[in-house]
Amino acid sequence: MVPPTRRFPTAALAAAVALATAACSGSSAITTRGPAGDPVLGGTARVIMYSEPRSVDPAAMSNAWAFNAVLGNALYGTLMANDVQTGRIDYKMAESFTSDDNGRTFALTLRENLAFTDGGPLDAQAVKFNWDRLRNPATASSSIREAALIASTEVVDARTLKVTLRMPVPNYAHALVNGGMNWIASPKALAKGQRAFDAAPVGAGPFILKSWSRNDKFELVKNPRYWDPPKPYLDRIVLRATPDSMQRLSSLTSGGVDVSIDTSWKTIDKARKAGFPTQVMPLSGGQGVVMNTRRPPFDDLRARQAVAAALDLDAANLSVYNGKGKRADRLFERSSPFYTDIRLARQDRQLAQRLLDQLAGEGKRLSFTFSAQATSEAKGLSESLQTQLSAFRNVEVKIKTIDSADTSRIYAARDFDMVISSTMMVDPEPQLWANYHGRSTANMSGLNDPRLNAALDKGRLSTSLDERKAAYTVAQERLAALVPQIPVTRTAPAVETAGNVHGARMYGLGSLMPEELWMNR
Repeated sequence: MVPPTRRFPTAALAAAVALATAACSGSSAITTRGPAGDPVLGGTARVIMYSEPRSVDPAAMSNAWAFNAVLGNALYGTLMANDVQTGRIDYKMAESFTSDDNGRTFALTLRENLAFTDGGPLDAQAVKFNWDRLRNPATASSSIREAALIASTEVVDARTLKVTLRMPVPNYAHALVNGGMNWIASPKALAKGQRAFDAAPVGAGPFILKSWSRNDKFELVKNPRYWDPPKPYLDRIVLRATPDSMQRLSSLTSGGVDVSIDTSWKTIDKARKAGFPTQVMPLSGGQGVVMNTRRPPFDDLRARQAVAAALDLDAANLSVYNGKGKRADRLFERSSPFYTDIRLARQDRQLAQRLLDQLAGEGKRLSFTFSAQATSEAKGLSESLQTQLSAFRNVEVKIKTIDSADTSRIYAARDFDMVISSTMMVDPEPQLWANYHGRSTANMSGLNDPRLNAALDKGRLSTSLDERKAAYTVAQERLAALVPQIPVTRTAPAVETAGNVHGARMYGLGSLMPEELWMNR
């Protein structure tokens, strides 16, 4: 798995998330126990997450659950969140985020008297500074995909920021909550440079950084200035990181930690069976293998169709995930208002062989390389695909194991035939447009289909739920026909807690909100 040790380009970061979630699944929240009574003040929670960021600058952090989300939320709080069941936007430090012109411009209104931990005001000017910085390509932020939609920002008054987008995006709030735009740091502190900021980051979140021992732990203490008292309920958080899901589970079961951020469906299942309160956030989309349509062999639709028709995804699930993963052969979860019963992939061995023979007869015998990271899940998936295709004529699959240092280059340069990638979402915006539109720089497959582009534009621009449903139905039909990606499993952002820990709540892409945690002591 790939900890974000550098500021990945957007596509590389999405790929890293996919690799981290390669053993995840789930269709609805799983909770083995509920909260016991009203929140209790005090206590120290020991939390273990997937990876340690190289910097606590919001521009260098990822708001996906598998990486730095809990730390970012602790230090900076959130402007907004979303209800994972309904997709409704819940306002936090922001009081509102509204548009009077169908998403061309927005007015962000902040709550009164917001203050950074050093006493400085968290005002519209501070938000402008942060958002302008994130949308600047020179910053190389992992949130540039969302921030780059902004054409300009203008401070109207101390609490109000006017935001003009490059194109109307009525559902832009959904893009905001999924990334680092939701975290506002002190411009004054950021101006001191990365080293000084990492030593003393200044935000307005529920916790303050007391110390950071690199490659060991973060110690956080309660912010007495937090805008929403009596939150946070905890006095302290001690935060450690390891990419090994079994080590995280072992730390939980042995009593070494109180909260574990999980990325593996195997360990989610083990934790649940061991009786630990376990929550899995339902997301549509999922992770799978992406084929590069920009170059041979997958610039030929028949090659993509042949691979998709050849694969037995249930067999892959059994060999890679012990049968615990949930298939993602429909784009949206049944609970989503955008669900349509359109299968994105269907096994048909006879069709697969017919297409492979046809390609070989034209001198295009299918041969490709699967670039897979050196994780057990990625290794298992690539080997399962290779083994299954070896049963067919006229096809050759090579596996290239890529290390952490090479990952960002391969994904950013699109230097691959096949890789693992993901699409994770509650609302289709902004992920679906970003992942599949021909004009999107985050489009891993390179697919550029006019009908798909038009459907994604309509889904993005419409303010009518019925119109959006119709548009995304067309999008699903085109994705099923063009096969840029073979879906494998749903992702399942998960958190597991000790029996005396309550209040675990996630938003966005499984981003845990530490101000909600409390403990029986």
